[in-house]
Amino acid sequence: MCLRRHHVSRPHNTGYRLIVAAYQQAYHHPGDEAFLSVLGRLTMHLTQLNRECLLHLFSFLDKDSRRSLSLTCHQLREVFLDPRLWNLLHFSSPCELRRDNFVLGPSLRYLTVCWYSSRVLKVCNIEDWLKSSFQRDICSKHESLVSTFLAQVCHMCPNLLSLTLSGCGHITDRDVISLLQSCRKLRRLHLENCVRITDSSLEGVAAHGVNLEEVKVDFCRNITQAGLQAAREKRPGIQLSAERSADMIPDSKPEESEPIRRTLQKLLLFS
Repeated sequence: MCLRRHHVSRPHNTGYRLIVAAYQQAYHHPGDEAFLSVLGRLTMHLTQLNRECLLHLFSFLDKDSRRSLSLTCHQLREVFLDPRLWNLLHFSSPCELRRDNFVLGPSLRYLTVCWYSSRVLKVCNIEDWLKSSFQRDICSKHESLVSTFLAQVCHMCPNLLSLTLSGCGHITDRDVISLLQSCRKLRRLHLENCVRITDSSLEGVAAHGVNLEEVKVDFCRNITQAGLQAAREKRPGIQLSAERSADMIPDSKPEESEPIRRTLQKLLLFS
């Protein structure tokens, strides 16, 4: 089933100007089937626009709207699948990574995965050995989502320039190091509230982040002051910041004897 017409009323100035500009770019003489009406409404056949115009129109839509429009005909589906459309991706929760409303490809430059949820603090950020069976069951449903997604980014997005991961409580140093090794053009890395990230990621920054200019590791409790200092000494050209990371209470291994005071602090914090 083909999408036949797209109507934009004149009061919606932004959308109106956008489609008018696309129309003027695509058609240089009268007589085409697509036309601009004199009654204040724009009527055109989208499928008559060339690929560049359609890419421009799609770029103003969110991921869900792009996918919905792409389901109307084969031509618009091809536009949806064009890697040039996907130079920026933002996800507000890991569950969005399961959807088929985006495309990964070499055009991706800016990637953000943020999860601002109470579940992050109350469940995902708790050490595995302190979690109840109910909490472990909750985590099991999404534990590997971000890691699996980042593995795909490593293989498909070599031109990534900026990566932000916030509230991704299950990603590990291995995930970060693999991405640094694969995405050699990365310039900006921001890790926030990622509890499994340790000084090993900073060592990976120093060893593999050849084009990195800015690194932030905020509220990552297993980053230490020693790790930050070592990274600064090895890569003085990187703008490295760590808000609260080195001042937080780090995790202790189950086999280590942890002082009772620190154990109580942990339990009170996540209760």
